[in-house]
Amino acid sequence: MPALFEAYVTNLGKYNEGELVGEYLKFPTTPEEVQALLKRIGIDRVRYEEIFITDFDGDVLGLYDHLGEYENIDELNHLACVISELDQGDLEKFEAVIDSGEYTGSVKELINLAQNLDCFEFYPGVTDDETLGRIYVEDMEAIDVPEHLLNYFDYEAYGRDIRLNEDGHYAPGGYVLNNGGSFIEHYHGREDIPDEHKVFSMPKLNIREQMAAYKEVIDRSSLEGERLHPRKEVPER
Repeated sequence: MPALFEAYVTNLGKYNEGELVGEYLKFPTTPEEVQALLKRIGIDRVRYEEIFITDFDGDVLGLYDHLGEYENIDELNHLACVISELDQGDLEKFEAVIDSGEYTGSVKELINLAQNLDCFEFYPGVTDDETLGRIYVEDMEAIDVPEHLLNYFDYEAYGRDIRLNEDGHYAPGGYVLNNGGSFIEHYHGREDIPDEHKVFSMPKLNIREQMAAYKEVIDRSSLEGERLHPRKEVPER
């Protein structure tokens, strides 16, 4: 399955110590890829156990602008899997609705948006009032304009009125509007994530890796203790 977006997963403990340690994780992903990445950045529930996300990028236009630093990995993966099921036309409509700002307040809203695209109409390539007006007059025949007056008709003004009345929006890919359909909340929370979309778990360390991790924790604690309580030198007699 091709990657749709990626998140820079960062070791929170290291970050608080002044060091940026992280890697990009591509979505959709797998449990194996998540565990391998966590192990590489030192997240193993021994040395460090908390992560946050310092950057997003991807091919879904505008999506990463609505994702935050403490998003849940399983929820992000479910979002990616839901988006991956869209055909090209619905993907463009999804991007257009995102650009309009509807249903973008959380990953939950974005997941539900991707499953309710029939609540929106989308006209690809329509990015100005004149073109919108012509579509409504010439293609949809929304009003009857006598043929001898077509050359004098103000398509731009009519398109503007249509857009304002419909509360439509020009996105980079075209014109989108909410058609008033029933928006159904299919996704209520993480309990609704299918098992096959759940990918987050801590890495499983072998004995050698566990010993190395515990040694690092002990060494770090010793250094911190020495920093806080340095030994006093005994003057020579």
